[in-house]
Amino acid sequence: MFRALTTAMALLFASSAFAADPVKFAVTDIEGLETLQQEFGAFETALETSTGLDVVLFPVSSRTAAVEALKADQVDFVLTGPAEYVVIKALTDARIVVAWQRPDYFAQIVVSATGPIGTIEDLRGQPVAFGSVGSTSQHLGPAQALADLGLDYQKDYDPRIISRNIAVEALLRGDIAAIGMNFGHLQKVRAAFPDKAFSVIGRGRDLPNDILVANSKVSDAVFNTVRDAFASDGSTLMQAVLKGEDNSKYKGGFFLTEIVDADYDYVRRMYATIGVDTFVEFVGD
Repeated sequence: MFRALTTAMALLFASSAFAADPVKFAVTDIEGLETLQQEFGAFETALETSTGLDVVLFPVSSRTAAVEALKADQVDFVLTGPAEYVVIKALTDARIVVAWQRPDYFAQIVVSATGPIGTIEDLRGQPVAFGSVGSTSQHLGPAQALADLGLDYQKDYDPRIISRNIAVEALLRGDIAAIGMNFGHLQKVRAAFPDKAFSVIGRGRDLPNDILVANSKVSDAVFNTVRDAFASDGSTLMQAVLKGEDNSKYKGGFFLTEIVDADYDYVRRMYATIGVDTFVEFVGD
């Protein structure tokens, strides 16, 4: 009788502990609580419904701030990009929960259709623009695509970091030969310059997906509950994600639970391509 009572009390205590503290959820590329709530407020509610947990959105000012929050046990789950993930993994003991698939997420090498560049080989010795330093699809991915196609970073062409809009103007003037960007960016460029023609002379393989990681201190019970929610209730959670205006990049995508760290070795190759072999800080910070 005493043992049964003790077991029942232990289970009650565990259940209370499971629900006692809110689960804090951060996103590395969104600054400010107001914007975070606009983009992920509906998802916050849906995840609460699916898991039975109290979910709280936790704003971080940068990817570095996200790392510090993980180290200080201030945040439980962090959604981040593939380039950020490999650094976060190196600096913390974060665990992979689920990947957030982004359809048509690949790097491209874009040129003016009326310009002199028609092939990747034509880029030898030429200036090529990339976007934000360390960006998966604007810098690392395009640089790796060029490497996969036979052009070494800095050796075979002149890499330049230029914001996309300025780079497009420079491309049209003939000041640079090509721009590295993703598929979504090219669509925006074509919409912004409807009277100009652009061509893609090379593209990389599909890039690894965005990824949700958990603080190593998150209990197995909470970890499994969140992961299982994505596996069993993914459609509902994705519908909630897509209510965020900037989350359209996930439209048509899925949550993938069969993900391992080695799936991001391609990103580590990207870093090596631009000359980064250790992950003690974020490139560009």
